Amino acid sequence: MKIGAVSLGCDKNRVDSEKLLARLVAAGHELVSDERAADAIIINTCAFIDSAKEEAIDEILSAVALKKENPSLKIIVTGCLAQRYSESLEEEFPEVDAFMGIADYDGIAEVVESVAQGDRVFRFEGQDPFYAERVLTTPYHYAYLKIAEGCSNHCTYCAIPSIRGKYRSESMENLLCEAKKLSDSGVKELILVAQDVSRYGIDLDGKPHLDQLVLALEELDFEWIRLMYLEPEMVDDKLIEFVVTQPKVVKYMDIPLQHVDSEVLRRMNRHTDERSTLELVRKVKDAGISLRSTFICGFPGESKAAYAKLKEFVQSGQIDQAGFFAYSREEGTAADRLDGHLSEKIKEKRANELTSIQQKVMRKKAKARIGERVKVIYDGVDYDKQMFVGRMSTQAPDIDGRVLFASDAPVEIGDFYDVEIVGTDFIDLVGKVIQ
Repeated sequence: MKIGAVSLGCDKNRVDSEKLLARLVAAGHELVSDERAADAIIINTCAFIDSAKEEAIDEILSAVALKKENPSLKIIVTGCLAQRYSESLEEEFPEVDAFMGIADYDGIAEVVESVAQGDRVFRFEGQDPFYAERVLTTPYHYAYLKIAEGCSNHCTYCAIPSIRGKYRSESMENLLCEAKKLSDSGVKELILVAQDVSRYGIDLDGKPHLDQLVLALEELDFEWIRLMYLEPEMVDDKLIEFVVTQPKVVKYMDIPLQHVDSEVLRRMNRHTDERSTLELVRKVKDAGISLRSTFICGFPGESKAAYAKLKEFVQSGQIDQAGFFAYSREEGTAADRLDGHLSEKIKEKRANELTSIQQKVMRKKAKARIGERVKVIYDGVDYDKQMFVGRMSTQAPDIDGRVLFASDAPVEIGDFYDVEIVGTDFIDLVGKVIQ
């Protein structure tokens, strides 16, 4: 069959989708980019917050609309939304031919065969097996490596533990096997992801083993290794020193702080407070590491004073890149039962205000780089701006700023270039390749 696929949500979900597609290719199916040319459409969904759920529902509705034009089209929905709301989705979308759980990807080829024969399938009893093969959906020169599944932190706002289960590290042997395949295929930047990469291995013997994993990965032919989603209470002096001293580990940390006020952090069941948060940020910045973070705005009980404290912290400019999200009330979570819920208007206003402040901070930081010479990996072309697009080591794909650059000589996607920064474009840097 000709298979079209849509992957929504985080990069951990992207890895799941890439392995799902690899299984279909191994079973002899053909992947197509045009949904109208597909015999079946697979939608790998996210259900982390309301906006993600709305996006998933919109994609399902879009597929249903295509099915009205082509009644033979098969629709398969998998991922977090299917896992979390399987019963209600079954009733709401009778046009969907199959719903699959998050640990059932080994059965995807079997499900495709069943729906092709006219069956309606509900499959939620998988064993979460390891699978090393991938069909990369990123540019060939960078890829994500999911090193663990699930989460055991139980932050009060988060439904991930109830959807994905407790934290489970993948074996180092399996990860090195998968990483070797990526390295051999030409991947130059490996991005480690999990709900919390800093806890890698802690479920196996009570101790984190992220450093051992990274040291082994450094033996492969990657030029950059990036660590995403490090929980703040796990970022100690040893880990900071490790990032600083390892030659292939980029000097960049994504640490989701979520807030700075001690009472809000307590209600979130985060294992930090204001003092430890400020001390951590100081240590990371003093070490010369670029810091990215995320923050939740309008959490239940976030007083005007608590918000003002967060606002002042963002204005201080210590965070290099940041995302701000209005608190999303998720049924079944502990935060859903808290008092002090704020209106959607207030939550959105606070998130928008902090986003605006952070953009000013980032524009100032960008202007300060004019005249510098930086190493850039070439990702692609911005046709609207008629410039090449790349990233410094302190910029992660898709979520951070970019380097827009020109070159008098030909350039190859995936190669590294020395670029002189000559200007800015909002939060992006503008430069030219140094010949």
